[in-house]
Amino acid sequence: MKVGILQVGQVAPHVLAVVEDGLTKTFPDTSVSVIREPLPVPLNAFDKKRNQYNSTIILNEVRVYAAKSHDFHRVLGVVDVDIFTSGLNYVFGEAYTSGNAGLISLWRLKPEFYKDKPDMALYLLRAQKEAIHEVGHTLNVRHCPRSLCVMHFSNSIFDTDKKQNLLCDECYLQTAIAIANLG
Repeated sequence: MKVGILQVGQVAPHVLAVVEDGLTKTFPDTSVSVIREPLPVPLNAFDKKRNQYNSTIILNEVRVYAAKSHDFHRVLGVVDVDIFTSGLNYVFGEAYTSGNAGLISLWRLKPEFYKDKPDMALYLLRAQKEAIHEVGHTLNVRHCPRSLCVMHFSNSIFDTDKKQNLLCDECYLQTAIAIANLG
């Protein structure tokens, strides 16, 4: 499987490199690369009342990019703005299940967002977990009931911190089969 990491707006290059490394180590027979040309954050995604961006609108732009690209089986958008989706106050990411596109936001992964002191290692680990989680969804892996599996739903940053950046055996098998079926 080939995965492209698409910068949406401005994202620090070292964060993209760590996400790339995490995806490469997690998914079998996968090559991952950062796409050179960034995608601008869609202006129509901004909701003035909420002071947040609609993740579904951004994800759709990533999906359109992925559909045009013949270089990748999956494209993961990485954005550094606060995102939400219908019915939720915020999300860390969103993906098309069994689709070609996923999206993560770095905004709420920063310890400073929670009034904690900066911790680059924690921030980068959170980014890896969310990236693995969303790419897992594109491979049709649902939320896992095991709280330590990276595919477990994160209702808050505490859930993200609790889980590992690894797939449990069952979720790993699902991803391996899905990747093998890509041809």
